[in-house]
Amino acid sequence: MPAKRKRGTYIKHKLLNKYRLVILNKDTFEERFSLGLNRLNVFVYSGLFAILLIGLTIVLIAFTGLREYIPGYSSTAVTRQAIELEHRVDSLQVVLAQNEQYLNSIKLVLSGNVEPLEFDKEAIRREGMNKSEVIKTTPSATDSLLRQRVSQEDKYNPLIDNFEVNLILFPPVKGEISDEFSIENKHYAVDVIPEPYTPVKAVADGIVIFAEWSVDTGNVIIIKHSNNLISVYKHNASLTKEQGELVKAGEVIGTVGSSGDLSTGPHLHFELWYDGYPIDPTNFIEFKL
Repeated sequence: MPAKRKRGTYIKHKLLNKYRLVILNKDTFEERFSLGLNRLNVFVYSGLFAILLIGLTIVLIAFTGLREYIPGYSSTAVTRQAIELEHRVDSLQVVLAQNEQYLNSIKLVLSGNVEPLEFDKEAIRREGMNKSEVIKTTPSATDSLLRQRVSQEDKYNPLIDNFEVNLILFPPVKGEISDEFSIENKHYAVDVIPEPYTPVKAVADGIVIFAEWSVDTGNVIIIKHSNNLISVYKHNASLTKEQGELVKAGEVIGTVGSSGDLSTGPHLHFELWYDGYPIDPTNFIEFKL
């Protein structure tokens, strides 16, 4: 016990033993500054200074732009750009999925390979066609009577029960229908026989998404309209529009002909597709003279 007490007294004496820090003029040895210290004061002041320095460093890193120069910290601009890029990637994925679905629809239009049982009636019934996007074209008296009769009689395509007629469509040609729309026979179009080389007109405003020659159907032009509506014109003698061109309702896009191996004579093979599925054009257009 005496030894421990003696050791404790010695440590206390060392910590509390006072020293004097003096700053002298080198030439005159004049005392310029003096400070009384002991080891305990030095430890306390050094600890407080270290804590203050650490706190100041943390504040500078957390709330100023200096953190950008510290390895491991990303700048605010880089973080913002990363977030924007992430949102853009998400948007591009959505657009890519929509484009893929759209291309599949175009393939179905060109091939005519459609299974009626796969048609989602409920989706079409929920979605409908946006009335605010109705094409502003003055209908003829015949078209008005037809639309009124269709609305009253519920004359809808078997694939689209209760589908609202909200579009005013311009007749592509006028003439007798030689082959009607038929799901059973997989004839998803109407064949109209007008006078040879009669101008073929666009049924509504839109953009040409396909205007090429095919072996089976000859000169084909496909137009995409609003509300996911697509119109297809086959067996044309010639085309007056190219892919990517904008067209107006009633604008000439080709002439009636008999091009393609599947043609049996001068006529227009006309198809109308909604959201990737065929609909009966006679529900929307009066073809007869």
